[in-house]
Amino acid sequence: MPSHTFTVNGEKVTVDVEDDVRVLWVLRDLLGVTGPKYGCGINVCKACTSHINGKAFNPCSVPVGAISESDEITTIEGISDGEKLHPMQQAWIDNDVAQCGYCQPGQIMAAIDLVKRCSAEGRSIDDDALDEIRNICRCGTYNRIRKAIKAGADNM
Repeated sequence: MPSHTFTVNGEKVTVDVEDDVRVLWVLRDLLGVTGPKYGCGINVCKACTSHINGKAFNPCSVPVGAISESDEITTIEGISDGEKLHPMQQAWIDNDVAQCGYCQPGQIMAAIDLVKRCSAEGRSIDDDALDEIRNICRCGTYNRIRKAIKAGADNM
């Protein structure tokens, strides 16, 4: 069985698994990293959104064979600074975003990526930018999500 080595939340890991197993299942089932959620498995709902090398990706659609030893995957579990929450996580709490909470890890990871991209491109977090986020929230808390993203961006 092939062996795959990469970094997850700052820790170098090695897993023995077939190349075609999706990264989401490696994270959740083999490594016990359960922040990224399984929603659709086909890169539509984006509940599993995480970061690879600092950019958003959806591990449900990426086979582990496509991950290299130099790749760094960050999930919701890896964004806080010890006991101090990431500014986007704090904004989620301050704005009482979560209802059922299932999609929230992916929403937060997508929001962090959006803020970083907009900042690098010299864009503000306006309605057009917020419309770029395609993550689905079945509870419909989109207004609170948008408000929290703006608040989190102010503190990033």
